[in-house]
Amino acid sequence: MTATIAPSRVESLASSGIESIPKEYVRLNEELTSMGNVFEEEKKDDGYQIPTIDIKDIASKDQEVRDKAIQELKRAAMEWGVMHLVNYGISDELIHRVKVAGETFFELPVEEKEKYANDQASGNLQGYGSKLANSASGRLEWEDYYFHLCFPEDKRDFSIWPKTPADYIPAVSEYSKELRSLATKILSALSLALGLEEGRLEKEVGGIEELLLQFKINYYPKCPQPELALGVEAHTDVSALTFILHNMVPGLQLFYEGKWVTAKCVPNSIIMHIGDTIEILSNGKYKSILHRGLVNKEKVRISWAVFCEPPKEKIVLMPLPDLVSGEEVARYPPRTFAQHVQYKLFRKTQDP
Repeated sequence: MTATIAPSRVESLASSGIESIPKEYVRLNEELTSMGNVFEEEKKDDGYQIPTIDIKDIASKDQEVRDKAIQELKRAAMEWGVMHLVNYGISDELIHRVKVAGETFFELPVEEKEKYANDQASGNLQGYGSKLANSASGRLEWEDYYFHLCFPEDKRDFSIWPKTPADYIPAVSEYSKELRSLATKILSALSLALGLEEGRLEKEVGGIEELLLQFKINYYPKCPQPELALGVEAHTDVSALTFILHNMVPGLQLFYEGKWVTAKCVPNSIIMHIGDTIEILSNGKYKSILHRGLVNKEKVRISWAVFCEPPKEKIVLMPLPDLVSGEEVARYPPRTFAQHVQYKLFRKTQDP
C-alpha cells in the first residue's frame, strides 16, 4: 500500500480544500485553553492590556521628560516583557515597503518559493521553510516562514534573500539598519533604568560588531479548525530583543498572571519582546514572557520578526555582577547563547 505524502507546506495543505486538519497539527488538550475565535478574543475587555510605550521621549534633551519615559519602559519590561512601541522613528513608507516585499514573496506560487527552501536536516535554517516537530509531543505548527540573517551588513548572504520582488533586498536592508539603531536606543534606556552605564547592556550582548539581527517572515494560512491548531506554540524568545510588525490580523497571545491574554492590534506600532538574554543579564528584573500565536479561518496572518541575538559562543550570559549583591542571588547559571538554546531544546523534549 502506498502512503500518501502530505503537502510539505502548510500553505499547500490549507489551499487543498481540507475541512479537518491532520492529527499532527492538533494540539494537546492542555494547550486548548483560550483558543476560541481570535477576533472575539481580541475584543474581550478583561482589564489586561499590553502597555504602549512612546519611544520619542526616551532620548529627549529634557531630563525630566526622558526620565519619565525611561521609567515607563522599565515598568513595561518588568511587568509584561512585551509592549507596543509608537513614535519609534522609522518612516511609515519604509514599514510599508517591508510589508509589501514580504506579502509579494508569499504570493508567489509554492514551486517558486521552493527555490529558496532551507535544509533543516543539515542545520541550515536560512531560507523558506516550515516548522518541523522538535518536541516530544510531535505536534506541528500551522505556519510557513522565510528566515535569514539581516545585520550586520558584512555577515549577510544575499544569495539566499528573495530576488522577487525587486525591492525586497533594498527595503529589508534599510529596515534592518534602522532597527539596529532602535535596538541601541532601547538597550541604552533599559541599562539606565537598572542604574547601569548607558552602553552596558548593548556591550554585554555583543555591541555594534557582534549583535546579530535575524529576520523571519511568519506566514499563517487560513485554518479550517483554528480552535485545534497553533501558528506557533507557547515559547519565550531566546533573543535579547525581538521587534515584530504584522498585517493587523490578531493572533499574538501572552501568558500573563496565569491566563492567556490576546494582544490588541495597535496601528502604526511595533511589538517588542524582551528576550531570555536580557532576562538573564538583568537577573530576572526584566521579563521574557511566554507567548504563542493563534490562527483563524478567515484571514491569512503575516508577521515580520527581527530577533536581536548575541553571538553564539563568544559571550557567556549570566546575571550582571552589579545586579547580584547582598541578599540577591544569581538566578541563572552561566551559559553561552548556544548553550542556552540547547538547554531550552533539551528541556522541551523532556517535558511530558
